[in-house]
Amino acid sequence: MPTPPPAEVPDGIQCHPTGTRSDRIHESVLRATEELLTEGGYPAATVDAIAARSGVSKATIYKHWPSRTAVAAKAFGRLMAGALPLPDTGNSVADLTEQVRRVSAFYASDLGAVFAQLLAACVNDPTGATYFREYFLEGRRTAIATLWQRAVERGDASPTIPIDDVIDILFGPLIFRRLTGHFPLTEDAATTLALNALRGLLPAASPHTSLSKDSHDTHHSD
Repeated sequence: MPTPPPAEVPDGIQCHPTGTRSDRIHESVLRATEELLTEGGYPAATVDAIAARSGVSKATIYKHWPSRTAVAAKAFGRLMAGALPLPDTGNSVADLTEQVRRVSAFYASDLGAVFAQLLAACVNDPTGATYFREYFLEGRRTAIATLWQRAVERGDASPTIPIDDVIDILFGPLIFRRLTGHFPLTEDAATTLALNALRGLLPAASPHTSLSKDSHDTHHSD
């Protein structure tokens, strides 16, 4: 029976062994890493600890991932895949404001600390940074692109504004606040940030104080 062609691997992502046993090993390592990240953050997710928790040797782990940061990034991306569901209020400003609130709350949480630790680790690990972009940031980018496309289809947003500019304007300040601690990651601060940014991004649906209050009330009535 011919061997099926290997699945396409994104640029910068290491090809790893496949097959029933290898897939089981891959999954065991990811589950162990998720547990360690949840329990003690990135410092707890050493390759030694991952090997001990998963029962997979360090040598085998390195056949699947090029570095500790890489396996932690993929595990973190899986961990967060369903953690930030998209709002759908039918209103572009309310949706984007609520998403900024949710992301702010995430960065303020224990998992937000893990995000910051991984981001710092990526500075000295370009290969790991590729995994972080592929398995965490790309999912977040796709989610915000969905919200932005809804705004475009409603006629509230210009299709000429690059989605990466939208993401950086709305969410870049939250990352900066998480890393520097110079400004609180509170719900009120997130609301103010979102409404100020959206006055420029969505001039056709200019935010109003009443909308801020209504979306805030909706947020608490869920």
